[in-house]
Amino acid sequence: MTTRAQSATADGGATVEAENLASRPVAAVGLWPFVAYFLRLGTVGFGGPVALVGYMQRDLVERRRWIDDEEYKLGLALAQIMPGPLAAQLAIAIGYFAHGVLGATLAGIAFVLPSFLMVLAVSAVYVAYDGLWWMQAAFYGVSAAVIGIIAIAAYKLARKVNGRDPLLWGVFALLFVVTALAQAELAEFFLLAGLVVLVVKAPPRWLKTRLPFLGLSPAVLVLPLLVAAQAGTNVLWEILLFFAKAGSFVFGSGLAIVPFLQQGVVEGYGWLTEQQFLDAVAVAMITPGPVVITVAFIGFLVAGLPGATLAAIGIFLPVWVLTVVPAPWFVRHRHNAQLRAFSDGATAAASGAIAGAVVVLAGRAIYDLPTAAIALGSLAVLWRFKVPEPLLVLAAAAVGLVLWQGAR
Repeated sequence: MTTRAQSATADGGATVEAENLASRPVAAVGLWPFVAYFLRLGTVGFGGPVALVGYMQRDLVERRRWIDDEEYKLGLALAQIMPGPLAAQLAIAIGYFAHGVLGATLAGIAFVLPSFLMVLAVSAVYVAYDGLWWMQAAFYGVSAAVIGIIAIAAYKLARKVNGRDPLLWGVFALLFVVTALAQAELAEFFLLAGLVVLVVKAPPRWLKTRLPFLGLSPAVLVLPLLVAAQAGTNVLWEILLFFAKAGSFVFGSGLAIVPFLQQGVVEGYGWLTEQQFLDAVAVAMITPGPVVITVAFIGFLVAGLPGATLAAIGIFLPVWVLTVVPAPWFVRHRHNAQLRAFSDGATAAASGAIAGAVVVLAGRAIYDLPTAAIALGSLAVLWRFKVPEPLLVLAAAAVGLVLWQGAR
């Protein structure tokens, strides 16, 4: 039997150990251990953006003490405020704070490269065996399961981002309706939402002086590319330009890019069918690393290896620029109220767009009783249990195989 004295001793020991961990000085770590860490995280880091940023906090702040908590929070705030997929942007920011531009570059490449190579392998198999029944059967189940995954992600993101703020929930509702009705994400609404919340919550006296980061507006970065696009219509050039635009306008979770990509690659350019697009989202769910790596799958289906490479460059280059360029200014002005307000509005808009995308994609992925059952089942499982998304996707693929065989 454990006595009170033993229990108190154990509790006290645990408290002292926690305090010792928190008080340990930050270790001076070279560039290559950082690169090796992000290479490993990109290889085995499942669970989506929220899980990935949690792994970085646990590993780099709590366990290894390579960065302090203040530095981590600064990188996370920068990743939330500027456009870009959250996990990739945080990796780049941490690399920058630790080892400057070179650190940001190598950390970003290391984090993205493993999942990029995995997606290339899956893409090659998909293209080679798309005509075989088992490939079609697997994605029959997976595409429906993805709807449940995105729905849960949209719910969790909206609750976390909007809290009990009626203004942010109003932004969420507006973007939900606009995305569902327009059947597309309208990126300009992200910027507009950020500015509206900024004006309401933290109206600046001198907007241009207090918010120089607006000089790095995604529109400014994309405009030269759009002008240059008039010079040619080569599909590789179109791939680079389209994904550079996407990378410049994605706020919040990597899933925020889903409605933007759906409108462009399916409705706009007609590069993929709706089913192929859902398969692309599914591929991103079953591979580690950032969710936006789905662009490599899309690029591969459109133009092979060159298409996949240019799609990845297009999506991540603006992310790198929009992290590294404002980072020094952000360090100096990290408590700026206007920055926080703009971030709140843009992220609330992203959460609404993701929720609207669920409606758009569900209308196309759920077309019979089995797909409806798979979608609802995945939703129920994720709601009730903490099941890793890759396992759920693999289970849905197995269900698809069974149902397909039974129908043959």
